[in-house]
Amino acid sequence: MEKEKNNSEKRIIIFTVCIVVILVVLGLSVWYVKSGKTSFLTNKTKQKVSLKYTTTSKTKSEGVYITDVSEVVDEVMPSIVAITSKTVINSGRFGYSFFGNESYTTEGAGSGVIVSENDSELFILTNYHVVENSSELSVKFIDDSTYDAIIKGVSERKDIAIVSVKKSDISKETLEQIKIATIGDSNELKVGNGIIAIGNALGYGQSVTTGVVSALNREVSTDDYTQDMIQIDAAINGGNSGGALLNSKGEVVGINSVKYSSNGTSTSTSIEGMGFAIPISDVEDIIEKLINGENDTGGLTLGIEGYMTNTGNIASYRLPEGFYVSTIVSGGNAEKSDLEIGNIITEIDGNKVTSLEVIRKVLNKKEQGDEVTLKVKYASRNEYKEKEITITLN
Repeated sequence: MEKEKNNSEKRIIIFTVCIVVILVVLGLSVWYVKSGKTSFLTNKTKQKVSLKYTTTSKTKSEGVYITDVSEVVDEVMPSIVAITSKTVINSGRFGYSFFGNESYTTEGAGSGVIVSENDSELFILTNYHVVENSSELSVKFIDDSTYDAIIKGVSERKDIAIVSVKKSDISKETLEQIKIATIGDSNELKVGNGIIAIGNALGYGQSVTTGVVSALNREVSTDDYTQDMIQIDAAINGGNSGGALLNSKGEVVGINSVKYSSNGTSTSTSIEGMGFAIPISDVEDIIEKLINGENDTGGLTLGIEGYMTNTGNIASYRLPEGFYVSTIVSGGNAEKSDLEIGNIITEIDGNKVTSLEVIRKVLNKKEQGDEVTLKVKYASRNEYKEKEITITLN
């Protein structure tokens, strides 16, 4: 019995020792692993982890901004031309000259779009200011061949012109390479639509820029005329004037111009990220007239003189807001109507007359023979009454 009791105690001691050893070993293992040292249990060296780079064969469409317009450009480029104008300036007109009335020639660069043809001529649309006062014009086609051109018709108020080149002057090889542009509908444009601008930027030759329609019906003005234009963010520089603004189909939806600035004044200074183009649908009817050798007869007048009642000291008289008629010009369009001196024009073709520009804008869109409807107020005893008058523009 005594011997069996001693053996049992020995087994308990051995078991206890084994448990202690196991716990010590496990504790040391955890400490070695946490300290980053080599595990004495496995006797393996810890691997060094390197940064791995992966590649993918697919790219998500989101965030990709590079757009390939080469097919559209290839299709349209044969219809775009570069225009060079020469203007003779007599220095004597600008002041005293030691050498008398000397003259010298200045050269300008612009662009154009081939829009039509007949049996004998090729017709090219450009800006009026590109050919204004020019004594010589030349057109360079896609194959770099250059030919003399003449002005067929102009519209100063819309800043467009048609120049023509005789087909008999153009080589067969050039005729085979050029083409007539496809005219689109600028009324279908939406803000954000992608657009392409092509033109003879800075006179270096044809170049392509892309962007979007930033705004529609943006009212811009020169010293004499106001019209609604397409605002774009594509780069438009000197020489781009008269070039094509294209939609994604390659259709001409506008004529680019650097003549206009964002503050509504005429300028030759380019403004980064802000260009303007004349909507093609606004001038399509006029283009046909110019092709047929007719100058634009728009920009007609009412034949009146006066002032706005909401400016200066006039506002203190509490007159109705509008244009006060102080004079009716003899032989003018208003002379044949019921308009009278003292009448105040408050509306023209449904547009409230808040400035003289409102009247000019409406008249600039009229053609000879068109009618304009006026709402006028006239004094009757101690109050103003209203009447409607229709004037035919001639």
